[in-house]
Amino acid sequence: MKAPDLGIKIGVFEHGRRNSITDVKGVKVGNVTLIKGEAVRTGVTAIIPHEGNIYKEKLLANAFVMNGYAKPIGLTQVKELGVIESPIILTNTLSVYTAADALTDYMLEQNKDVMSVNPLVLECNDSYLNDIRGKHVKKEHIFEALKNASEDFEEGAVGAGTGMSAFEFKGGIGSSSRIVEIDGKKYTIGALVLSNFGKREDLTIAGVPVGLELKDYPGRGKSGKGSIIMIVATDLPLTSRQLYRLAKRAIVGLARTGGYAYNGSGDIVLAFSTAQKIPHYQKEPLRIEALHDARLSRVFKATAEAVEEAVINSLLQAKTVKGRERHIRYALPHDKLVEIMKRYGRLEK
Repeated sequence: MKAPDLGIKIGVFEHGRRNSITDVKGVKVGNVTLIKGEAVRTGVTAIIPHEGNIYKEKLLANAFVMNGYAKPIGLTQVKELGVIESPIILTNTLSVYTAADALTDYMLEQNKDVMSVNPLVLECNDSYLNDIRGKHVKKEHIFEALKNASEDFEEGAVGAGTGMSAFEFKGGIGSSSRIVEIDGKKYTIGALVLSNFGKREDLTIAGVPVGLELKDYPGRGKSGKGSIIMIVATDLPLTSRQLYRLAKRAIVGLARTGGYAYNGSGDIVLAFSTAQKIPHYQKEPLRIEALHDARLSRVFKATAEAVEEAVINSLLQAKTVKGRERHIRYALPHDKLVEIMKRYGRLEK
């Protein structure tokens, strides 16, 4: 269940058919969820940016780091060259190296003539619920997540989000989308987040101080520290420079949920456009189309809305999880949330 299903409207733009990052044509998402015994609560989420050979047909991209308490792999080259050339893997902090090795193998298998590749792996620390030191994510789990990627995928406490926490509730994978019309043509902006951050009192939903209202709800502990990874996809024709500007606006959406980028938080945005493909082998000058910067204000606002709702959806989609050392993260209680939103006059139905 997502925010609109509860009658919670975030922003002014309409969302796509799935209200998901996969509303951007060609984008697919796959999860592998690892739950074993009392302490293994982790997994992998794979984002495939388009259906072709991403190395041979790269996509324009850029990244913004709000707070760099993080261990990403591959962002340096993205910022230098302005393109992505591999799928994107999300997992836990100590599994990024296994994931990068697996993703490299995956890309080399597809491209027999390649001697170098830039795997993109981003992470959050799920050690509150998960035995992170056990390194339970293996290469085969990366391959499986890539293989089962599709337009329809689960959200919440699944994949990389299995052991994640948000605002001292259960967090994880969340997604949303927005449609913007420019000069009579409709474009899509999709966001997917891996939420693992926030103090309970900070949680804000559609302007309502939900966290303060639920500050005494069970499951407190390890507040504030954590991270969030935000992936923004769009079919808008944008340059790498413009995608950097777009990525920065994702932080506006994060802030509206109560994200403050505390000292121990890694807050990273990766944005890419599917509008045009950059061939790996081409001698002729590239011809890149892009919207004029003056047309981007609506795009920035829609991006912030998509990220804001994606964070809230990561909470709404998650179920209660018990994990390592009997730690527990309760799902955000829908009944109490509806009651609060009604009291503040912010429920549409």
